[in-house]
Amino acid sequence: MQRSGRDAIYCRMPFSLRFLGTSAARPTIERGVSALAIIREGETLLFDCGEGTQRQMMRYGVSFNLDDLFFTHTHADHILGLTGLLRTMGLQGRTEALRLWGPRGAAKTLRQCITLGGEHLTYPVTVTEVEAGSTLHRKDYDIVTFPVDHRGSRSLGYTVAEHDRLGRFNPELARSMGVPEGPLWGRLHKGETVTLSDGRNISPDMLVGEARRGRKIVLTGDSRPCEAVVAAAWDADVLVHEATFANDEAERALETGHSTAEEAARVALAGGARRLLLTHISARYSRETDLLEAEARAVFPNTQVARDGMEIVLPLVEEAAGPQVGLSAEA
Repeated sequence: MQRSGRDAIYCRMPFSLRFLGTSAARPTIERGVSALAIIREGETLLFDCGEGTQRQMMRYGVSFNLDDLFFTHTHADHILGLTGLLRTMGLQGRTEALRLWGPRGAAKTLRQCITLGGEHLTYPVTVTEVEAGSTLHRKDYDIVTFPVDHRGSRSLGYTVAEHDRLGRFNPELARSMGVPEGPLWGRLHKGETVTLSDGRNISPDMLVGEARRGRKIVLTGDSRPCEAVVAAAWDADVLVHEATFANDEAERALETGHSTAEEAARVALAGGARRLLLTHISARYSRETDLLEAEARAVFPNTQVARDGMEIVLPLVEEAAGPQVGLSAEA
């Protein structure tokens, strides 16, 4: 069966994550602080911008040609790289607007980062505060915010969820049924019933398979385990969850509003995620993450501790689209 043009685009430009900073609170020799890029069909979305993010972008080949930068919250290890990144974009001659997004109350701090140093930017920067439960609608995907539980800060998690893809069109069957190749194929693939020159009506269900589910990435930022994250993780291809501590520091995790690796694994299991990637790793485990990985895998085997520079590519999904659990209020 031939691959449609839409599928060919997906294959050439995959949906991927690039970890730019995976350390908690402070950078280490091995790890920068929080930053993660999602690249989809050539578009880059940046989530958090810790100290040194722009250098990590250069090092790992992430384009500065981005339009949106999302913040989970405004603790220093998630925002201190913003000022330098903005200045570098200006020095490179940027003129296109840049959009910054963050939780309620973030605008004041982000604007301070924008103006720090007193230099005039060559391009406009907008700052938008979004509530948990908001959806930013894009052409083929949505960015959905959800509440998380992080002590001492208004914080958000983000879901990047593709729309369901059209089912596969069967060109051989269409030819055998006498449907001429051309516009009628496109109309059928989009769900329209067409009438042939001989008067026959051909409906889409005769030639088009079931819709295929879109891919879904869920990012928690800093968070304790909570029901909102479990709900957001439903049917996720990847759940990126913080795992600051091992089990022997469970009390410390509770005190500081963070999670252990095992707690993150329990969230992934309860939420029905397909894969768990652990980030925001305390400096005490920066070089040796085997303990964190082992404790998480005992609960949720498909777990991996992320490292700086790691790239995760999500292949196309051929499963039929099913019911989704999520938040859908307008931004």
